[in-house]
Amino acid sequence: MSDLKDVVKRKPSFLKTMRAVLWSFLGIRKRSGYEEDAGELNPVYVIIAGILGALIFIAILLFIVSRVVAK
Repeated sequence: MSDLKDVVKRKPSFLKTMRAVLWSFLGIRKRSGYEEDAGELNPVYVIIAGILGALIFIAILLFIVSRVVAK
């Protein structure tokens, strides 16, 4: 139960979490950066940032496909 309280008390910004998630989409993170983020990031923010990142990725793909098909 104390682990859950520790997770909730983490205070990294949502932008830092979004940056970490976007780097993980690319797969080019340094191990030290990953370990630092794993100890600091709020899991709720990670889930939200992952969903947002996936939606942005899908929107970009749909935009590119619509431009290619239109020509």
